[in-house]
Amino acid sequence: MARNLILSGGLFHDFAATSAALAEVLAEAGVESEITEDIAGALSEPSEVQLITVNALRWQMTQDRFAELRPEWRFGLPAQARTTILDHLDRGGGLLCMHSASICFDDWQGWPRVLGGSWTWPKSHHPPLGWTGVRMHGTHPVVAGLRDFDVVDEVYSDLDVLPDVEPLASSNGQPLIWARPVRRGRVFYDALGHDTRSYDNEVHRTLLQRAALWLLKRPVTITE
Repeated sequence: MARNLILSGGLFHDFAATSAALAEVLAEAGVESEITEDIAGALSEPSEVQLITVNALRWQMTQDRFAELRPEWRFGLPAQARTTILDHLDRGGGLLCMHSASICFDDWQGWPRVLGGSWTWPKSHHPPLGWTGVRMHGTHPVVAGLRDFDVVDEVYSDLDVLPDVEPLASSNGQPLIWARPVRRGRVFYDALGHDTRSYDNEVHRTLLQRAALWLLKRPVTITE
């Protein structure tokens, strides 16, 4: 089985539950996951896994409304951790980024260029958690033949998305999912995944399993 390191943890989400759910989904595609909340520690040395996943909400918290939470939760990504991610991509590794990964690592100017976009305060926002329709776009192997679906989730809106990003799925006109080559590796961003209900959806599960295979540069053979 391919090995995956899930970087987890943070505020306002049950990351323990969603990371476990994601690991279970990926296991069905032949991916074995290790979950850790020690992001800096896990990235303190070169990666030996084929896939790194960011399912976390860890950032500098410079906004005034988070002042009381900073002593416990403020996070900056160490230089070695950045190097580990870039070296992983240089070796052809895959990087799967879920939901609030677009908010993470805001002290690293290069992160939006790796991810393909970013949450920008105060412009970016999301409506209340609830039902939304997700529309598929294009013929990329991750989404080819998949039907549109409805899911209970947060629709991240008004992200700063790089001009060369082509959305593979959207909701209410907002780009939610994309895939892109970075260095010798591949990056996949999925803005869905607020809680485990998102991972219960059959189409979303299939999409994520396909994404894992694409990131690993394997044939995308999973169907609904």
